[in-house]
Amino acid sequence: MGTKGKFRHLVYTDRIKIEAYRKAGKSPAYIAKEIGCSLSTIYRELKRGHYERMETDWRMVGAYSADIAQKDYDYKATSKGAQLKIGNDHDFAAYVECGIAEKHYSPAAVLGEIRTKGLHFRTSICTRTLYNYIDKQVFLRITNRHLLRKGQRKQPYKRVHAVRTKKPLCTSIEDRPEAAHSRQEIGHWEMDTVVGKSKGAGQALLVLTERLTRQEMILKLKRKTSAEVVAALNRLERRYGKRFPALFKSITVDNGSEFMDTAGMEKSVRTKNPRTKVYYCHPYSSWERGSNENANAIIRRFIPKGTPIENYSAKEVQQIEDWINNYPRKILGFRCSNDLFMEYLQNL
Repeated sequence: MGTKGKFRHLVYTDRIKIEAYRKAGKSPAYIAKEIGCSLSTIYRELKRGHYERMETDWRMVGAYSADIAQKDYDYKATSKGAQLKIGNDHDFAAYVECGIAEKHYSPAAVLGEIRTKGLHFRTSICTRTLYNYIDKQVFLRITNRHLLRKGQRKQPYKRVHAVRTKKPLCTSIEDRPEAAHSRQEIGHWEMDTVVGKSKGAGQALLVLTERLTRQEMILKLKRKTSAEVVAALNRLERRYGKRFPALFKSITVDNGSEFMDTAGMEKSVRTKNPRTKVYYCHPYSSWERGSNENANAIIRRFIPKGTPIENYSAKEVQQIEDWINNYPRKILGFRCSNDLFMEYLQNL
């Protein structure tokens, strides 16, 4: 019994050789032997790349083109694979397009929202399949440019040696309680500023991120100064009153000059007693405030770098905050941070 030969598809280089052999007047049998395939494969390939050309004596003769054959092969290859699971489920497609194109959700957030709300469609697909459909441009209204952030891998944590901060009285993040580090309880925040112009002139945004619920608070600052940061925290304390110490047990910041008034940030404007505890990250270690940095990146979708903060009203800043806090998050089981935050807030 003879052994069966190995099957393979012809590639473009094979087709170039076939075209050269045909121009040299070689027979299909000769070409099949040189290429290493069956004679029937060569006949099918000659048919695939066949075209008519005019000779110098005005006669039309048949010929083979590697480019025509490859173009036909590539086109037919697009029809390979399983049928799309989405089929003609227009309701599901419309919901996905609305979530990504209008609400600016990620594919995972859209599918997570469908599950948490108990919505039912004829189609049920996983996140990877939805990304593949977007890559293949299955949807009419959405493409890769609508995705929040695509193809970015999480950087591994790096061990940082203890480094003295700018002020001797600053408390290092290494002294932060374990409950804050492990996100076991509400009330531990990360804080940073988002500037408008490249040199940091003009207004800025003070961004606070709660580590357990990922709740965001965004406050406008007239200037990126320590006095403005203290004034913003004073406004927050007046908003939450007696609940402020329980809601803001600690705040983790970087070593920026706007956060150097430790005493002012920690002292209560109402009772003059300590209202919170401020911890400082290691220099050049923004990953120690990972949730806060992620929130800053989302804010940059609405306020690009170099854009003056003065161009955005307090109402527009509030809309950005509301969007972030109502965004379904995978890490929260596709619940939004605002729902979790309000649940904890009612128990304080």
